[in-house]
Amino acid sequence: MNEALTRRQRAILEHLRESRERQAHPPTLDELCRELGLRSRGSLHKHIEALVKAGHVEPLSGKQRGVRLREPGQDELLSLPLLGRIAAGRPIEALENPQDLEVPRQLRGSGRCYVLQVRGDSMIDAGILDGDWVVVEQRDHARDGEIVVALIDGEEATLKRIEQTPSACILHPANPKLAPLRYAPGRVRIQGVVTGQMRAY
Repeated sequence: MNEALTRRQRAILEHLRESRERQAHPPTLDELCRELGLRSRGSLHKHIEALVKAGHVEPLSGKQRGVRLREPGQDELLSLPLLGRIAAGRPIEALENPQDLEVPRQLRGSGRCYVLQVRGDSMIDAGILDGDWVVVEQRDHARDGEIVVALIDGEEATLKRIEQTPSACILHPANPKLAPLRYAPGRVRIQGVVTGQMRAY
């Protein structure tokens, strides 16, 4: 399978295998950039996506800490409901004809899950692009730093990385062109946490 990979992708794959032997946690994208001497995080992300597509690496998600090698037996699929499309500052757009999507089992969380299609570029630096599908575990709480589906004032839904303080709920985009959104805690309701994502090529 390695013959289809570029020299750089083979080097990244070998580095991930060596990292698994010597440390408990998989390296993050930033750590890989430093360890491999790469300047561009975006370029590394493209190589990782190629390794995901080739079946060597788990799809990146907002839940996992780092870049994980794919383990044997992870190809089992399960069916999850595609509930609609989510774009910053709008209600979730329900589909006229609801459908199910086949999703790799390792992308789902431990609770009830569903799928949303992403609209917009507010989370591009987290690797979530316009048109991607995100797998969401339905729950009303999240840890700081997790990517959540947040409902603002009971009307507007958005996909952002969350930070919670006693006086504010801050929703951080992953796009340097966009500013964080700050709200009183009572204005924001968490509807789920992203556990994985998928992309069509």
